[in-house]
Amino acid sequence: MSYRYIGNKSRLLRPLVERIGDIVQKGAVVADLMCGTASVSEALRVAGYRVVASDMMSYAFHHACIRLKLDRPPTFAAVSKDGYFGVLKHLESLPNLKGHFFKEYSPDGQPKNGERPRMYFSAENAGSIDAITQQINEWRSLGNITDLENSLLRHDLVLAANRVANIAGTYGHYRSTWSNSSLAQLTLRPSTFLWGISTDHDVYQGQAEDLAQSISADLCYIDPPYMKRQYAANYHIIETIARGDAPEAVGVSGLRPWRDQYSDFCSKIRVRDSFRKIIGGMQCQTFLISYSEDGLLSKEELLQLFSEFGRVEFECLIHQRFKSNIGGEGGTVEEYLFKITK
Repeated sequence: MSYRYIGNKSRLLRPLVERIGDIVQKGAVVADLMCGTASVSEALRVAGYRVVASDMMSYAFHHACIRLKLDRPPTFAAVSKDGYFGVLKHLESLPNLKGHFFKEYSPDGQPKNGERPRMYFSAENAGSIDAITQQINEWRSLGNITDLENSLLRHDLVLAANRVANIAGTYGHYRSTWSNSSLAQLTLRPSTFLWGISTDHDVYQGQAEDLAQSISADLCYIDPPYMKRQYAANYHIIETIARGDAPEAVGVSGLRPWRDQYSDFCSKIRVRDSFRKIIGGMQCQTFLISYSEDGLLSKEELLQLFSEFGRVEFECLIHQRFKSNIGGEGGTVEEYLFKITK
């Protein structure tokens, strides 16, 4: 699954799974409380752990459901005689609609708030997103698709939109000129499945601080936001696709109202209390926490905070810094890894 995502741990999967393997045996319950694209969760599933994944973003919830709870395509029995592939073919063949995405996020639309037309998607691709979304919503409202079938189609549509979005890295703003990829036609590529690998995993949506109070695990992996940039604002477009709604599009960038998904981990004032709520309130004795050298808190501040809960071990991993398509810092960055034993 190709995905440009702030803090994505795809390049660190091997060392992370190795460290977890040094702490707990296969079959142990490992929580991934802020799973994002669920790349770590999927790697833990493949390695033989029972995973409890969560995130507050709807798109992350759908990604985690697909990467953890399916080992083959669902049947889609109520909507297609040709199963999953027939459904994708049907959705791609739908006539375009001039709906929310066409009006708010394409150059041929007219935003309700009077802003000039936005260039997140070509008019054709925006209309295709509208048509596919309407069909999925209709099936969902009639009860014709299951929870997992709904998650799979939303997951596939998010990935399809991501491939043709006219953005530099995140969805905080669109590019002023069209990228080559944004002019390609939106296509729904079939997801791949981990055939025969356990699907006995749990996925939840909500704030990590709240969910931690009712989750028990042998080990909890925490990969929190570490900068002021809020995921809910930077990925507002794919959140709307994942929800299938049509919220007010605010400002020049057309942001959805996102304060209900504000993360205290992006606040230097509140981040310590959020860590305390999770580590202190969760039924888990061992925590493995990723944090970047670019983060709001320094290594020394984190060591002082985590020592409140027990013994702390520390190491550094090196990986590539997040870099947008139009440049930015790039290079390498130190990823801090803290192990807390309560």
